[in-house]
Amino acid sequence: MGALDGRVAIITGAGRGIGREHAIALAQAGAKIVVNDLGASLAGEGTGTGPAHGVVREIETRGGEAVADGENVADFAGAKRLIDRAISTFGRLDILVNNAGILRDRMLVNMDEHEWDAVIEVHLKGHFAPTRHAAAHWRERSKAGDQVVARVINTSSPSGVFGNVGQLNYGTAKAGIVGFTLIAAQELQRYGVTVNAIAPTARTRMTEAAFGEIPSPEDGFDAAEPANNSPIVVALSADEAQDITGQVFFIYGGVVNMLSGWQAGELFARGERWDPDELLHELRDRLPAGAAPPGMLASMHQAGGQSMRE
Repeated sequence: MGALDGRVAIITGAGRGIGREHAIALAQAGAKIVVNDLGASLAGEGTGTGPAHGVVREIETRGGEAVADGENVADFAGAKRLIDRAISTFGRLDILVNNAGILRDRMLVNMDEHEWDAVIEVHLKGHFAPTRHAAAHWRERSKAGDQVVARVINTSSPSGVFGNVGQLNYGTAKAGIVGFTLIAAQELQRYGVTVNAIAPTARTRMTEAAFGEIPSPEDGFDAAEPANNSPIVVALSADEAQDITGQVFFIYGGVVNMLSGWQAGELFARGERWDPDELLHELRDRLPAGAAPPGMLASMHQAGGQSMRE
């Protein structure tokens, strides 16, 4: 018996890469899977049913149950159809893994409006819309007296939690997903729904576009293998994880680091309104070397991983 026997999971962007591994891992744990993938290019262009159907065949070959879905998760009505598809096909919905995304990297001074809008829409609205409809379903069940044990697992990125030059649109969207996770966790806990996020690191179409080809090691553990990111998804989906919510997990190889977000830091306080000149003097006195973000590489090292450039 699998830990997730009888559960139904939707994974968006599950036709390739990390999403594919999530779908296979959840199926191996016993869940029935809706493999959602638009089949678009890395930049979000075009459609195709091949990737989603390929993953369904893999799951079925291993003895699992799955169905392919090609809805655009950034379309509000399409996201509703996706949620309804899971319920009509398998009779219920227990797990939603928001993973779909695109990439259009550009430096700020060169980024055009469409490159910004497209990435923000797919990542942020593509998380909001499925979650909104799934949450409404679970709230309805909870108010009807059902004991709901449901999961939302979102996908941020090291670019979103640490920052990365050249990925302003992508990193901003991924940072927004962290805020989305924190608030949704607080709102949905009363209905039996936990909401967490992962910041995965892996060799995928996205990382190869950003960092170039990332070779596999000739022997030993491959820290960049996409499947390394799926154990935390399966673990958070289990009944025993019902009291873990509103957390963000950075993953690199065998490292899983539960990140701490904004916390109280250097405090500048007085019993009256600051004079700007006095406050500036205090800032310079406390920060003689200035202050700046450490960047993604240093932050990933501190969290126990490393940059995909290495």
